Amino acid sequence: MSERTEDIELPIGRPPTSRRVALSKMVWIGIWLVFLAAPVKDLADGRHTAAATALGWLGLAAFVGVYLSLVFRFTSRIGSWLVPGLSLLFLYGLGATLAYGLGDSWLGLFVYVSVAAGAVLPFRHARWAIPLVTVTMVLVGRRTEPVGEVVASLGLLTLMIGFAMCGVRQLVRTTIELREARATVAELAATQERLRLARDLHDLLGHSLSLITLKSELAGRMLPGHPEKAAEQVADIERVSRQALADVREAVTGYRRATLPGELAGARTALTAAGITATVPAAAPDLPAAAEEALAWALREAVTNVVRHADASRCTVDLVVRQGLDGRSCELVVENDGTGGASGTRGGGTPSGGTLGNGTPANGTRENGTRENGTRGNGLTGLAERLRAVGGTLDAGPVRKGFRLLARVPLDDREPPPAEENQATHGGT
Repeated sequence: MSERTEDIELPIGRPPTSRRVALSKMVWIGIWLVFLAAPVKDLADGRHTAAATALGWLGLAAFVGVYLSLVFRFTSRIGSWLVPGLSLLFLYGLGATLAYGLGDSWLGLFVYVSVAAGAVLPFRHARWAIPLVTVTMVLVGRRTEPVGEVVASLGLLTLMIGFAMCGVRQLVRTTIELREARATVAELAATQERLRLARDLHDLLGHSLSLITLKSELAGRMLPGHPEKAAEQVADIERVSRQALADVREAVTGYRRATLPGELAGARTALTAAGITATVPAAAPDLPAAAEEALAWALREAVTNVVRHADASRCTVDLVVRQGLDGRSCELVVENDGTGGASGTRGGGTPSGGTLGNGTPANGTRENGTRENGTRGNGLTGLAERLRAVGGTLDAGPVRKGFRLLARVPLDDREPPPAEENQATHGGT
């Protein structure tokens, strides 16, 4: 299928968008009016009285008008059948009256009644209405024709074309529902992309801006007595700024992917610049891409919190691959000897901490992950969402000698657990 063909929108189930489309639809509907040739010829031949002929023309005009209105307006409507049902009842009564009063030339009107029933009624009603129309046609026709000939000529046609129109109506209904579903999917995709971008920007800029702020403070302190070291810090600020700009561009275009080797190196640099003794693995284990990326973001967020909130002098990062009863998993542990948010705020009143895996709130946050000042943290919340997407868990809270963040991701191919079963951590930066 060519790209041009794929982009074509089928007009099935859509109201006319222009006079040209409406005219085209009227032409296709009008083709079926060929069956009215017999009633028209019957009136034109002058077989009836003047009064009967006049009433016949009026009745035929009313019949055609109601029929076109039904098929033209209500075929594509979902959930609306009361008004077309009453109109169809009028059409049925008018057709039966004309056929009974003016003769067998008018039996073809029942074909239109059957078509209208299949086109506008739900199938649960149409499956009874179409046979009723067919039986009525046979009963009216037997007055002048043998029943066998009536059934053979028009009965089967009335029955089959009515149910065929049920299929057409179902096709229209399905097309409308698919079109609405596609619009919903597009809206959900746009919302998901906005959430991804917000999460990535927070994680990227939170880490980079914290490092820039720290190095700016160091440069300011070093400038009077050690201008050379201050210049080194300024050069680092430029490098971090350029890297942050590149990361933001990658996040906006959707190609940003964090890696453990890169984040381990960044963690070592950030902790050292903050004057924190860092114990960081020299290499990362070989992990699946999804698990590695989730743990890399966890490491970045944990180190950012240590630098911004912990008042720590020592930080240890550990990566361990474990084999348990439920399969292989990789654990990232970031532990520091700082307060971990024990004072509630640091650096402009930003609370730190989260909730323990058992739901116990860490200092600085309430149990629902809402900060004490009424705002909601985004860092650990977004991190919990990242881990949950790969079936992982997040556990963060105070320990006896500081604060610890534990992120765990499974390395086996398993379905992620439901959101309510995940021990997600809320709060933090």
